[in-house]
Amino acid sequence: MIFIQNLSIFTQVFFIMRNVDYIIVGDGYAGLFFAHRLIKNNKSFVLFSEGRKSASQISAGIINPVVLKKFTTFWKAQEQIDFLKNTLEEIASYTGKNYLVDQSIHRIFHDENEQKLWLKKSGNEDLSGFLNPNFESLNGVKNDFLSGKVNQSARLNVSGFFAGLFGFLEKNDHLVREKFDYEHLKPSESSYKDFGFKNIIFCEGMGVKENPYFSEIAVNPNKGHHIKVRLSEKTPDVTIKKKHFLFPTDNGLHFYGGTYDREQLHHHIDESAVNQLVNGLSEFYPHDFEVKEVHFGFRPTVKDRRPIMGRHENFENLYVFNGLGARGILNGSYFANDLYRFIEDNIPLHEEVALNRFK
Repeated sequence: MIFIQNLSIFTQVFFIMRNVDYIIVGDGYAGLFFAHRLIKNNKSFVLFSEGRKSASQISAGIINPVVLKKFTTFWKAQEQIDFLKNTLEEIASYTGKNYLVDQSIHRIFHDENEQKLWLKKSGNEDLSGFLNPNFESLNGVKNDFLSGKVNQSARLNVSGFFAGLFGFLEKNDHLVREKFDYEHLKPSESSYKDFGFKNIIFCEGMGVKENPYFSEIAVNPNKGHHIKVRLSEKTPDVTIKKKHFLFPTDNGLHFYGGTYDREQLHHHIDESAVNQLVNGLSEFYPHDFEVKEVHFGFRPTVKDRRPIMGRHENFENLYVFNGLGARGILNGSYFANDLYRFIEDNIPLHEEVALNRFK
């Protein structure tokens, strides 16, 4: 009789549900920047990571307030730059490292017309803080028409950022390394397997298309390739941009990329994209180089180039945070805070990023 009672108690304990404030599904910039907001506000949470490298994890990590094809800026660029720098300092307080790489972008000009356009736009109020009017010559590369420096631009140490945050999450029992199974989600009961939750945030990138609750949101895949090369001659320790971005990495190689393709969406390397990158690098790097690695990923993009975030129309405890696109770092940092304030403080989202804006 005593044995049976003890066994019953053991069974009850074994199957006890772990209650958390939040479940995050997804391990890219959206998921990790939202996790930071929860850490900052002492919320309990777990983050589900499938273990495959997301588009965020193989991204260039460029922090750029300027559209370098037309020399324009974008909505809330300065606010996002300022917010990101503060966010990375906050993250450094618990990971022990600031992952901001202070290497400015230098845009190589194609001709004199681009120089003139840069100078003209550098006088605009919304661009004066970004477009440096003093042109520079870069050693080791072809830049006959010089280059323009983008003030306040930088890079994120992408591999360090993800390794540092994953390490912190795992150490503090926030990380669940498994694929999220929608069949076990019961929104009306606020439960998933052995977890009870107040809110769940889906930050799945293109994986959202498999999500039965948010599969219809207006995100589209944009396939991007980049290569890592070994250069025979040194280049300046800056981020060089002509058609694509070139910068040094920690292992002695250089990153060059990335491409944009909305048509060739197969899940293997596209040789035409690799050739595009090799030809693009050859245009301004006149020395020998060797392609050592090729990578690709699928960016979740939106037609108006702004994130999609908000609450499910039928389940008030389900949310989506997606569509960060090529500006994943800036968008992820800034709008994670907006989503958090929307959930916790009922502060309305900007109409420009709200989930229901396409309905």
